Amino acid sequence: MADSFSKKENFKKKIQKQKEKALKREERKTSNNKGKSLDDMLMYVDANGQLTSTPPDHAEKAEINIDDIQLGAAPIEAEEIRKTGIITFFSEKGYGFITEDKSKENIFFHSNNCAEPVKKGNKVSYEKEKSPKGFSAVDIQLVK
Repeated sequence: MADSFSKKENFKKKIQKQKEKALKREERKTSNNKGKSLDDMLMYVDANGQLTSTPPDHAEKAEINIDDIQLGAAPIEAEEIRKTGIITFFSEKGYGFITEDKSKENIFFHSNNCAEPVKKGNKVSYEKEKSPKGFSAVDIQLVK
């Protein structure tokens, strides 16, 4: 019984793929890098941190002071304990928000933490404290 046209075409494609695969295998065998000397495989890093095959130019070598190299994480700069801001919202229920002068961040406060009675628009100084719902202002005093 004779094969159909599509079976013949599929068989031809299969044979063609096998030939291509064999050619690729032979090409890999002839151009592999195994057994090369180290001089052939040397790579350099340029001033921009990119790999290159050309050795670096010694004329542009920069001197690095060992004391300038920082190991580990960046040091944490001490933050001001006492901050200032303006009361932008104050509710009759006794809570409100202070907008910090430097970072323009809104910080919650309650009137129980105020040394004196305050109202909206007052300039105050305070300390920032971490609370379960974020930061809140404590030890609030009017700035005159």
